[in-house]
Amino acid sequence: MNSDDVDYLAPPKQNPEWSRVLTIDAALELLPNATLVTAEASSTFASVEVDSRLVQPGALFCCIPGSQSDGHDFAQSAVAAGAVGVLSERPVPSGAEFEIRVPIGAARYATALLSAAVCGYPARELTIAGITGTNGKTTTAHLMATIASYAGRHGVMIGTLTGARTTPAAPELQRELLRIQQEASLEGRHGLVALEVSSHALDQHRVDGMVFDVAVFTNLTQDHLDYHGTMEAYFEAKSRLFDPTVARQAVIWIESEAGRRLVASRQAPSIEVGWHSVEGLTLGVSETNFRWRGFNVTTKLISRPAIIDLVLAGEACVALGISAAEAAKAMAVLTPAPGRMQQLRSSQNDPLVIVDYAHTPDALEELLAYLRGALDPEGQLRVVFGCGGERDRDKRPIMGAIAARLADHVTVTSDNSRSEDTTDIIAEITAGISGPVITIEDRASAIRAAISEAGCHDIVVIAGKGHETAQEIDGRTISFNDALFAQAVLDETMGDR
Repeated sequence: MNSDDVDYLAPPKQNPEWSRVLTIDAALELLPNATLVTAEASSTFASVEVDSRLVQPGALFCCIPGSQSDGHDFAQSAVAAGAVGVLSERPVPSGAEFEIRVPIGAARYATALLSAAVCGYPARELTIAGITGTNGKTTTAHLMATIASYAGRHGVMIGTLTGARTTPAAPELQRELLRIQQEASLEGRHGLVALEVSSHALDQHRVDGMVFDVAVFTNLTQDHLDYHGTMEAYFEAKSRLFDPTVARQAVIWIESEAGRRLVASRQAPSIEVGWHSVEGLTLGVSETNFRWRGFNVTTKLISRPAIIDLVLAGEACVALGISAAEAAKAMAVLTPAPGRMQQLRSSQNDPLVIVDYAHTPDALEELLAYLRGALDPEGQLRVVFGCGGERDRDKRPIMGAIAARLADHVTVTSDNSRSEDTTDIIAEITAGISGPVITIEDRASAIRAAISEAGCHDIVVIAGKGHETAQEIDGRTISFNDALFAQAVLDETMGDR
């Protein structure tokens, strides 16, 4: 059973051959506050797991207390599946060969340290960039990995596009880093990993036991308050990545109070990035031009947030030893990450459809404000969006008000309602809308209606899910991809326009 606090759609993929086994002596040296309850010190384990369903023979099962389930309740299941040992915060009847006891609240930290150790500390053989912030993590990580590959490194991103969680649980993360390190070695190239680091991951110690070569900060806006409670606690979680003992360098977007505060609080120099880093910015509907570090850049990325992410990625790559000339050349051939300002159109008679992951008030406002400015004088801006269930409820009416203020037509629909009633979520969104609004619970029907009613000069924004390929509704996972469905609607209606 998964004992993490963050939901996921499928068990993490199994990764590679182990590089070592770890003895109990070695484990206890890493955990000075732990005690060996049972077993001989010569006992060994060959893997670490926090999910009993993933346990293989020879594993150490770590009991992680979560908000929805407690790993201690699954210790016996893990041992039955082949776990030789259990790490716990309290006594647990498991029948394991050995049990390591750690203080209350220390299991997550211990899990991260042991996960890194049993994989042979793969991060030490790689260049690791950690990217955090409310918005822009995925695009920045995608761009960094692409620039690194263009410059001859083995560039890989880990994050929203590659797994069920933004940041994998510690055992899965370390296995993935080991796989990347082995793959890069076989290719004879140095591996550079751009890792999205969520506030949940920092709070839950998933990346402990690693030192980042650079930490990148994009922004901090309202989100995840269902978990953190306050913006201050949210900021504090993010700021952990920028401790000099955690990250050797920091690249920080300073055009926000949070960014400036982070620079001031970091007890080491930071690379401060802002609009002063960009000259002659000219935004268009299909491309953007600007000058960066003395180089002229023409990129297919559009919108101010995308350019922020691009410049942050470039600066971080330079900090990691890639030349500005190489980074600037790469910028010209980069493509947006899937589901990030993804443009769809079948013919010139179709409206322009934009699929974007914007699911926070700030991201939605930035997206709609940009497209409002780029809109044809004869066109109208239409937006289809919803809000996720079991997440920050306070943002729902705020996002409704933003959509109503910036778009000509607003359609509110479902977006991963999870266990909540979709009707209730829609009502909370529309509470912030004073003008006309269309509500269609079924997301496919909402998208079809918005595209069908749009003219060739209109822009239809489908916001919230971006690259995601499923809807979570009432305990069911339903396959659905905004971009694929919208493109199908465009292709169907192409002859009717």
